[in-house]
Amino acid sequence: MGGERKAYPLRVDPGLWSAVERCAAAELRSVNAQVECLLREALKARGVKLDAPAPVKRGRPKKEK
Repeated sequence: MGGERKAYPLRVDPGLWSAVERCAAAELRSVNAQVECLLREALKARGVKLDAPAPVKRGRPKKEK
């Protein structure tokens, strides 16, 4: 996908969202990363094969000379 991320508005039951927030905090993830992780786990459990997620670039950008 070339590093692009798909934005999608999602309406979720408040109790479900609260549970996702608690799981994210327990696993030191953002809620967005937790939702993505849960979706990947659910698809894997259903036998859907996905490409590995692209690594996220972290840190400061390198200075150009």
